[in-house]
Amino acid sequence: MASARVVSTCLFVALLTCTLRCSQCVKLSNIILILTDDQDVEMGGMLSCTMTVTLLHKNLFYSQTPMKKTKALIGDAGVTFSNAFTVTPLCCPSRSSILTGKYPHNHLVRNNSISGNCSSTTWQKEAEPFAFPVYLNKLRYQTFYGGKYLNQYGSKDAGGVGHVPPGWDQWHALVGNSKYYNYTLSANGKEEKHGDNYEKDYLTDLVLNRSLHFLEERSPSHPFFMMLCPPSPHSPWTAAPHYQQTFSDVKAPRNGSFNMPGKGKHWLLRQPANPMPNSSVEYLDNAYRRRWQTLLSVDDMVEQLINKLDSIKELSNTYIFYTSDHGYHTGQFSLPIDKRQLYEFDIRIPLLVRGPGIKPKLTLQSPVLNIDLSMTILDIAGVNLSTVNMDGQSFLPQMAPSLRNGTERPFFLVEYTGEGHSSEDPSCPKLGPGLAECFPDCVCEDAFNNTYACVRTLKDANLQYCEFADNESFVEVYNLTSDPHQLENIVKKVDPALLQIMNQRLIKLESCTGDSCRNVK
Repeated sequence: MASARVVSTCLFVALLTCTLRCSQCVKLSNIILILTDDQDVEMGGMLSCTMTVTLLHKNLFYSQTPMKKTKALIGDAGVTFSNAFTVTPLCCPSRSSILTGKYPHNHLVRNNSISGNCSSTTWQKEAEPFAFPVYLNKLRYQTFYGGKYLNQYGSKDAGGVGHVPPGWDQWHALVGNSKYYNYTLSANGKEEKHGDNYEKDYLTDLVLNRSLHFLEERSPSHPFFMMLCPPSPHSPWTAAPHYQQTFSDVKAPRNGSFNMPGKGKHWLLRQPANPMPNSSVEYLDNAYRRRWQTLLSVDDMVEQLINKLDSIKELSNTYIFYTSDHGYHTGQFSLPIDKRQLYEFDIRIPLLVRGPGIKPKLTLQSPVLNIDLSMTILDIAGVNLSTVNMDGQSFLPQMAPSLRNGTERPFFLVEYTGEGHSSEDPSCPKLGPGLAECFPDCVCEDAFNNTYACVRTLKDANLQYCEFADNESFVEVYNLTSDPHQLENIVKKVDPALLQIMNQRLIKLESCTGDSCRNVK
């Protein structure tokens, strides 16, 4: 009997040892996040199903679209989120939200300037050490960054090119804002100058090529995370030479709120002339076409990246996310080009994901936010999310429900802090100081009083409620079921009890942090 117990004990110890070793040898999934700059979904920049129907209805369907390969290789092979949003429609605050998983009122990046905390020393000390790549790196993920980081990154006041944020093994980040040629990179903390040679310098292709090299040189024994941030389709809209003649007959869609007056809207949108002068229309049509041209190189990037993953037998074990930092507008409410506004065209973003456990050709209508990306990525990596101080929530259970059940948020926050100049803009002296991003026709895209916070809800009612921090205490309310293009502000028509409910929700969201952002009642 004693010998039998000894044998049983030995077998148990052996089995336990084997189990522990096997659990340590289970390889975590690889993760890739492709983040474009200024790519809309509402105006056809991703040509969603909704946009296709709209264009067909208006007899404007284009046989060519900029993202055919991406839709086929990621969207059709996985899930398309039809209600994906940014929590703030500007580059640096949005990218800061993606990295930290936090609303702007918690990461404190207000705009694209150093004074607005964009890549400031305060950001580097208080936010970067807790960004999601740091968690991945601690789990022995091999990490790669390529392309645009934050708008002020690499400047003297932001520590120069020598500053490499924690969590990155390979760092190839653009200094400053989006460019295609004649830029500077921080290559693992060393300055690297680039010129205007397409073969060597075109930034979208350079990001791709360095990511492919990273895949070749990585250690197969550990998972990898790559974040690829091409400049497209941000200005100056410089397409690759072989794409500069494409889409010659394409113009910005004329449907919805295009060239409509800003009646009933906040002060800034009541200023533009309506209808727009021909010079503005020609300018925005040219911008729209060139934006599409730059996206063709991103489409090629996706194809080559997936082909590489397939060739090294990593495709089936890799989650690939494709999204943008915010949307864009070209002529909506007579605003020629930009972002920064509370409306659907600026806050809706494309979001496509493929990976293990995700069924192909799946469309999900649950609202997801860019602050959810970090939590979802950490969820894939096996991090205990209860230990992470972020405002977002993982949407992995929604797109891979076989893993476990998930919950859908009932409403969420969109917030923005407007920028302006203390002096008058020479292009627009009649409007006085406090404005920014002005065009020659005295159309300004931003101002100090373009500061707002909104509650957006889809679950019980398709509504948006926004309050402005201006001297009018202006409020905008839209029913997007009956008015999808937000043409009529119904604040004076809606039940005051509903306004009170939305106001209370907004107050709670504006002060929320962590779990309280996910569980607002």
